[in-house]
Order: sequence, then C-alpha cells, then structure tokens
Amino acid sequence: MRYSKTAYMALCGLFAALTAVCSYISIPLGFTPVPVNLATLAVFLAGGLLGKKYGTISLAVYTLLGAAGVPVFAGFRGGFSVLAGPTGGYIIGYILAAFLIGLILDHTLNRASSPATEYLYCIIAMIVGLAACYFLGTLWFIISTGTGIWAALVACVFPFLPGDALKIAAASILIRKLRTVL
Repeated sequence: MRYSKTAYMALCGLFAALTAVCSYISIPLGFTPVPVNLATLAVFLAGGLLGKKYGTISLAVYTLLGAAGVPVFAGFRGGFSVLAGPTGGYIIGYILAAFLIGLILDHTLNRASSPATEYLYCIIAMIVGLAACYFLGTLWFIISTGTGIWAALVACVFPFLPGDALKIAAASILIRKLRTVL
C-alpha cells in the first residue's frame, strides 16, 4: 500500500520521536562515553518499515532536532556539541544505517520465498546497517578522542554486540509482522 506524502512525513516524525524515546532508555557505562540504549532498535525499525527514503528522512529529522538543541539524544542531551563529541559519529551513523537497511529490504523482502528467508534478509540488512553505524561511530570516536583502534573497539563496539544482536532479533520479528500492516 502506498501512502500520501503527508502520511509518510507523519510516519517520519513518528519514527524520529520513537528514536528519541529509545535514546532516553539508556544505561551509562563507566568505562566509555557511549551508553547502552535502544536507539538502534528504532533505527532498525525505521529502515525496515519505512524503507530507504523515509527511514533516512526520519533519522535525519531526529539528528537535526538534536543538533538544534532539542534534547533527543541519550541522557536527555541535545546540541551540536553532542554531534561533535565522541558519540556523534554513531548518531550520524544512524542515518546511514537506516538507508542501508531500507535499501536492502526494499529490494529483497518482496522477493523472499519463505518466512525464514524474510527473517534472513532482515538480519543481514540490519547487520550491514549496524556495521556502517559502528564504522562511522568508531572512526569519529578515534578522531575526537585520540584513542587507538583497539581501545576504541573495546570501549565502543565489543560490549554492545550482545545487546545489538537481541535488538536485531526483535526488530526482524517486528518488521516481518508490521511491514504488511504499514
């Protein structure tokens, strides 16, 4: 089903708000400035349910709201300083992740031959999107903090992999169930 542009824009706003709410649900870790939060779950859902164009728009809206000072980022923070700080690359990475997830799923989900194949496509798309987010985020973390690559991976990637695997599993189920509704 195709929606009007107005309906798509409303969905973009809804997913930007969902990302903000999921960002608020965060657990700071003492050894890294990157908190554990549910924002990547919202990113997975935006890319998977809205597709590459509108998923990307929703995360760009979220990022621009935060850059403008609206406290939508983890820890109820906002402002350009957050994007310029050590976690900014991950936030920018959300946009790329939503685009890649939407791009892959827009081209594969309708061609899936079975529910198992649909789940597999969802999982692969989210792994690709998450890898892009991790790449941009970790690269910016290294640049902004002067940390070496191994220390950055230990602080910013490895501790988050189990939780992100659970988010990918949950999002793949939700996308498969909700995509037919949306």
